[in-house]
Amino acid sequence: MKRDYYSSSIEKFLDASPDEILGSLTRNIPFSVEPNQSGAWLEEIRILKTALRDFSGQVYFEYSIPGMRRCIDVVLLIEAALFVLEFKIGEHQFTS
Repeated sequence: MKRDYYSSSIEKFLDASPDEILGSLTRNIPFSVEPNQSGAWLEEIRILKTALRDFSGQVYFEYSIPGMRRCIDVVLLIEAALFVLEFKIGEHQFTS
């Protein structure tokens, strides 16, 4: 069972255009995507393309947590490290 809506090696992620990545996300997500969500994804992609230039590994967007109805924004696997990233693009309050 695929648990993410976009996954790739970091190298392929860096080579892909933001529109390609966004297209993959919106094709795989099981609900309609609001404009603010696609804008947030584009900003996340921009940030990660800058931050990951010197790394290799895997990147996963919207990773579903087994047993919960929630997704992690981005999971990074770099060497033996696992990074769980939660973005709050455009938010003014940080609710649980």
